Amino acid sequence: MTREIIRVEPLSGWLERWKAPTSAVTRHQDTIYVSGFPPFDPDTGEVLDAPIEQQTQRVLEQLKLCVESAGSSLDQVLKCNVYCTSVEMFPVVNEIYARFFGPQPPARIFVNVPAWPGRFDIEIDCVAAV
Repeated sequence: MTREIIRVEPLSGWLERWKAPTSAVTRHQDTIYVSGFPPFDPDTGEVLDAPIEQQTQRVLEQLKLCVESAGSSLDQVLKCNVYCTSVEMFPVVNEIYARFFGPQPPARIFVNVPAWPGRFDIEIDCVAAV
């Protein structure tokens, strides 16, 4: 088995700065695995302290950047895992998520998590075909 680590800038650099022991994207044959990210501020690399609407938008923009950098697209995403700190945010997350994935979204789970070591409420990871 061979796997390829795909750097996605500026995300990979921000992960290194935060000393996160993970890669932005890993590829094995025709499948890519995208890590979940906090909503990074695109200008500073700091975690975005913002309402759930902005956090969700940013996380999905980062996910899109990752799949496209690996030679895929959102249309090729097979499964997403959504991790959120409150089920109360479910309707808002769904509304923004639907804008990115349209009428034929991938399989998905929505998991309520207690918290992360940071002030953010959502992460989304995915598996996609190339």
